[in-house]
Amino acid sequence: MNTIAYLGWRSVLNRRGSVLLTVLSIALSVAMLIGVERLRSDARDGFARTVSGTDLIVGARGGQVQLLLYSVFHIGDASNNLSWQSVQHIAALPQVDWVVPLSLGDTHLGYRVVGTTAEYFARFRHGDDRALVFAAGRAFAPAPEGIFETVIGAELAARHGYQVGAKIVLSHGSGGFADHGDKPFTVVGILAPSGTPVDRSVLVSLEGIEAIHVDWQGGAPIPGVSIGAEHVRKFDLTPKTVTAAMVGLKNRVTVFRVQRQINTFADEPLTAILPGATLQELWSLVGVAERALLAVAAVVVVVGLAGLVAVMIAGLGERRRELAILRALGAGPRHVLGLLMLESVTLAVVGILCGLLLVHGLIWMSGGWLTTTYGIYLGIGWPSLSEWGLLGAVLAASVLASLVPAYRAYRYAVADGMTIRM
Repeated sequence: MNTIAYLGWRSVLNRRGSVLLTVLSIALSVAMLIGVERLRSDARDGFARTVSGTDLIVGARGGQVQLLLYSVFHIGDASNNLSWQSVQHIAALPQVDWVVPLSLGDTHLGYRVVGTTAEYFARFRHGDDRALVFAAGRAFAPAPEGIFETVIGAELAARHGYQVGAKIVLSHGSGGFADHGDKPFTVVGILAPSGTPVDRSVLVSLEGIEAIHVDWQGGAPIPGVSIGAEHVRKFDLTPKTVTAAMVGLKNRVTVFRVQRQINTFADEPLTAILPGATLQELWSLVGVAERALLAVAAVVVVVGLAGLVAVMIAGLGERRRELAILRALGAGPRHVLGLLMLESVTLAVVGILCGLLLVHGLIWMSGGWLTTTYGIYLGIGWPSLSEWGLLGAVLAASVLASLVPAYRAYRYAVADGMTIRM
């Protein structure tokens, strides 16, 4: 066996150019496969933890996925709102620790405006229980001082060049056809990238939402009525309704009991959802692309292994005399079979190891950029069980692929290599 290994090593050195290209092809294929799997699994985990510190999300009676879409991802609109009295009732439940209301509806340059309280910045969690971080400025102040203050997400600030102190005007409704130009907001804070819909949000106080609609009725300004920003503080700006509410419990053991209490609330039809469970349900609907991407990566690996087979078979024509000499010196067909299989599998193993080093190097170099730009966190560590399974499948496929050139060499006779072909 040591002799076969030595002969294989000398043969590889003699063909080092084609061997390096083969190893590079396999390494790139494995790097793409493992990179896609790492991106897929980490993106799925990040998606499932888009909002990780909230036990329940409450909205008007409707579908669970729909409630999640408009309250967390700001996609679509609520069919109905829940009353402020219901929010206060939920906050008064003995099992509830905190409630953060959300009021949606207005926009700014196509970005959703979220009316909430300053507690939102302390309670919202994402990923591995990570809190929102301010890249600049601070949270808006409580009413009445902070009525026309706003905090904006990182994507909005980067795309439009907003800085702390900038003035922005909100538009009424999701269409943005009518502006609240008489009541501009001042940017007092810019959030760091989080990889969540918060990056694309404009956060204002609930009182600010009420203030810009004081002289509006039925989705349009009241004719002949104009109340300036300096006078709205004289009005009662307590919200009548909100779109949804995030709820945190004192003890998560009681989550199903509180959910049942809210879902059977007699005064108003409400729906309470568990964000994590509903996020998993939503991922099962939108996760088709990840499986398609993984399939493409698998095809690339197959192409890489096909290149390995092609190189080995093409090299047999140059090695006919070498193999014939080995046979003449006493090597049997099984020795030739073992030699070719050993070479092919060794190249595949080296390619797999180089692919792992390559993908971890790329993650190390670009991980910070992915996190700050897209909010995608890719961890560096030992391959997961699914990645080990993919690597095992690649190794098994390389063993099968090595049988093709090995079997052809196995069938060569001594005379095949001694014959001079014209």
